[in-house]
Amino acid sequence: MPSFDIISKTDLQRLDNAINTATKEILNRFDFSGSKTSIELDKKAMSLHIVTEDDMRLKAIEGVIISRMVKQQLESSSLDFGKELYASGNMIKKDIKIKQGIDKDTAKKIVKIIKDSGLKVQASIMDEQVRVTGKKIDDLQDVIALMRKQDLGIPLQYENFRS
Repeated sequence: MPSFDIISKTDLQRLDNAINTATKEILNRFDFSGSKTSIELDKKAMSLHIVTEDDMRLKAIEGVIISRMVKQQLESSSLDFGKELYASGNMIKKDIKIKQGIDKDTAKKIVKIIKDSGLKVQASIMDEQVRVTGKKIDDLQDVIALMRKQDLGIPLQYENFRS
């Protein structure tokens, strides 16, 4: 039976390239000259650590990171810009989490959307991905087209297409 997997993952090498280019761009900008700004990518904890002096610079850094991610063909919705702002002296620190995998609530939404569509396919949750199986490949392609129209707040990829 034909099947495919719906997953959500971020290419770490592309993200690393985007962060490195964003860091270089920020260091060369006039409004950041003389500032103590740092951006670090923690690949094990899947998070970005930003330290800077004020809120205006923090917003500028976020904008540069998003633009560099778009140029690297990464979805900016894979970043979770939390409201965690910590002040130590005159510095502001922000941790941005990188979303990997599909959480249970989103997976349930995906399964519900597929079942409500009336297509003759079965969707099942497997760890951090959703497997869709059906008798016809056309039905599976219709599911992919349906999911591309949805806005679930996370980037979705479709892989492991087997016929």
